Amino acid sequence: MLSEDRNLMSDQNRSDHWQQLLASARNALRPILPKRLRGVPVVPVVRLAGVIGFSTPLKPGLTLATIARPLERAFNMRNARAVALLINSPGGSPVQSHLIYTRIRQLANENARAVIVFAEDVAASGGYMIACAGDEIFCDPSSILGSIGVIGGSFGFPKLMEKLGVERRLYISGEHKAMLDPFLPENPEDVERLKALQRDIHQDFIDLVKRSRGARLKGPEKTLFSGEYWTGGKAIELGLADGIGDLRATLRARFGEDVVTPLMAPVRGWFGRVQPGVDTMLLAGLPRAADFAEEAISALEARALWARYGL
Repeated sequence: MLSEDRNLMSDQNRSDHWQQLLASARNALRPILPKRLRGVPVVPVVRLAGVIGFSTPLKPGLTLATIARPLERAFNMRNARAVALLINSPGGSPVQSHLIYTRIRQLANENARAVIVFAEDVAASGGYMIACAGDEIFCDPSSILGSIGVIGGSFGFPKLMEKLGVERRLYISGEHKAMLDPFLPENPEDVERLKALQRDIHQDFIDLVKRSRGARLKGPEKTLFSGEYWTGGKAIELGLADGIGDLRATLRARFGEDVVTPLMAPVRGWFGRVQPGVDTMLLAGLPRAADFAEEAISALEARALWARYGL
């Protein structure tokens, strides 16, 4: 019995000795280890900024292709306590908005990560759709949120063509192939077909917001889903957001003063351009003269979208 007791004591002493050595090693290495390996809480940040879907060869817009990699890196980061999204977008393509929303929710569910959204200047229209991927939405008192609706616009030039003596020659196969052609007189039936499409897209948007916000939504649906937008305080009253707060202060209050918030930046190629996940650039990666013209047109369209919100 004494021999067994001595062996047990010896094993315990060896175990204590190794534990002390490991603790000493950790303490010695702690100053040179990255913070995320020291047990410090980590919340990776993904910034989603710009007009959704507007893309040119020189400046790829906010699409699933351009943001997929940063999202995957953020959600796959080991020991991440949550993922934070910084959103600053006036909207754009409903398809790309929904694709980004869906990917965020897929990654959140696969990795059991909470998603905390912070709206900056604007999270409106498609930007608000993406914000709905968050478990919580925070904003600034002056942030603009909402615009849960669908918009489309065009120009008509038939009278100008008459004045200039220009003859329009259009050859089509398919009764509605030239629907809403800007060089032809507007056809009320074509307009109604477009509005029917918009109603379908709008209803999908409404359903998504209801699923995401649930019982937090307050106020009549006629107001919430009218396409109107509001400042941060009013958006909170309506249940479109959860609170006032910026990223740094909110995450420190929740996860501690030592919380680390690494930014998951998109991969960039030559000239600092964001590289989409599926590369459509020229093989040489060099801009052409036509690219600058396309860039100018895209910039005007983007400027018009931001201007809707007074920005």
